[in-house]
Amino acid sequence: MPLIVLAGFGILFVSLSFAVSVGAVSVPLRTVWGVLSNQMGLGLITPDWSSGREAIIWDIRFPRALLAAIVGAGLAVVGASLQAVTRNPLADPHLLGISSGGGFGAILALLHTGLFIGLLTVPLMAFLGALAATAAVLAVARFAGASSADRLVLTGVAVSFVIMAAANLLIFLGDPRAAHTVVFWMLGGLGLAQWSHLIYPLMVLLPCAIWLWSRAADLNAMTIGDETATSLGIPVVAFRRSVFVIGALVTGVMVAFSGMIGFVGLMIPHIVRAIVGGDYARVLPCSAIAGAIFLLWADIIARRVMAPEDMPIGIVTGLIGGVFFVALLRRQI
Repeated sequence: MPLIVLAGFGILFVSLSFAVSVGAVSVPLRTVWGVLSNQMGLGLITPDWSSGREAIIWDIRFPRALLAAIVGAGLAVVGASLQAVTRNPLADPHLLGISSGGGFGAILALLHTGLFIGLLTVPLMAFLGALAATAAVLAVARFAGASSADRLVLTGVAVSFVIMAAANLLIFLGDPRAAHTVVFWMLGGLGLAQWSHLIYPLMVLLPCAIWLWSRAADLNAMTIGDETATSLGIPVVAFRRSVFVIGALVTGVMVAFSGMIGFVGLMIPHIVRAIVGGDYARVLPCSAIAGAIFLLWADIIARRVMAPEDMPIGIVTGLIGGVFFVALLRRQI
């Protein structure tokens, strides 16, 4: 396990370096880390680059790469946790409608309510939307008697369609001059990343991920079944509700800063479990690292395919995730 985590951090470091280096203007890796060391006051490398190149690296690419890592880690951890408490290998914030709820909340704030509490308005509304979508999925599943894993996913997809229809209605009723801004949240993107904004998703992700990791034994028990978990003294209903609320919080905030990015929470936990096994004490931290690496490379692809234009990152993850989803369905059958 320590060697796997160490290797993961090594790959993450290389991926982060490469993500900052590539773009419409390629930058040597030596310059990338020279700028970083100088910004941190270390002064390890004598500056031999222009101020414009330093601005590209420090003000644009580093925040974008770090946001990709944070969002990827958050979505992967949420996906792994949801798969445990639902005993559903297909559970994912996107498929269960949580991302759609977060997008609806963000669109409502941007086009209709306005930033009534400043920069925190969009993350707050995205969280409330994600939480409402989670409650709706659980309520519809209970009403329809959709207790099986497959039917829960179908319920989430159905609720997601309804929420997206409502979001499209908000766009239609909103100011046409501002409607183009919500395309970012509909398709996913990291182009609006700023240093001042990174603290918000990080402040949400760290305590939530630590709490989930501290409950790794409970998550392991939930994967076996409710009866086994109850026999071990776990309040199953309350614990499942807590994980859903945590998932809604993390997903809502990630959606607020990156838009709706699908399939990260579906793919990464399966890949990680194939490498480290099913113990959630290992699955959660490794999923966070792998999710960060995956989204960094997805963003690199999004920036390179249509350079100098940025392809929405949600398109890249959707294409990869769709193929993975079909392969997973075939394996489950």
